[in-house]
Amino acid sequence: MADHPAAGHGSPDDEYAATPAGAAYEHTDAAVAPVAKFLIWLFIAAVLTHLGLAGVYKLLIDQGVAQETSERRYPLAADEAPRLPPVPRLQQHPPDELRTFRTDEATRLDSYGWENKTAGTVRIPIAEAMRLTIERGLPVQPVEPALTEGLGMMPADSSSGRTLERRRQ
Repeated sequence: MADHPAAGHGSPDDEYAATPAGAAYEHTDAAVAPVAKFLIWLFIAAVLTHLGLAGVYKLLIDQGVAQETSERRYPLAADEAPRLPPVPRLQQHPPDELRTFRTDEATRLDSYGWENKTAGTVRIPIAEAMRLTIERGLPVQPVEPALTEGLGMMPADSSSGRTLERRRQ
């Protein structure tokens, strides 16, 4: 596009091209004093906020220590054991508890002991129990000869072995 200086239309920036006589600074710039005052007050507010929070934190810690060392709030509840939260409770040290559980189970499986002394029930080591089972065999329920007379007879799937039906071919 062609420039038309003769028509009297100049650029919008022509107003700022030359500094007028007697002008010391740009009047549209921000004033430094209010910005500096704002930053100083902002710093003071931040410091006061941190000091206030530190005081509240110290107060809460002191109250917690005082409650731990003072008498119980309800003296009639002194005989009561500390209440546990409802189940399921989180484990504090799961690997230690698992190790303890496995050690107890291994001890129970590899030792002799009473399960119920009044009923006369004892436990024996698992290796000994397996050896005795192999020597003595497992108990077998006797089969009635009347049920096995016919060839091709077998228990039904839902009968649990109580009744027999003919096998279909």
